[in-house]
Amino acid sequence: MTAFGRFWWDFLIGDTPEIFVAVVVGLVGVWALARPAHHPGWAAVVLVAGVVGVLTGSVLRARPGRSGRPPRG
Repeated sequence: MTAFGRFWWDFLIGDTPEIFVAVVVGLVGVWALARPAHHPGWAAVVLVAGVVGVLTGSVLRARPGRSGRPPRG
């Protein structure tokens, strides 16, 4: 069971837990906006903006010399 749990931890979270958290928060936000009582059109806007934001942050974080840390790999 421990090996199974470690596999899923590495598979879902891996080296970048902030991306996992961003995906979960984004899915909950889109779900909340897409409900019939709210504005489903805004769900697409929030989803696209979230993806662009997380991708930009991830790329900027990985650039060598920008974050003060050596590049991974």
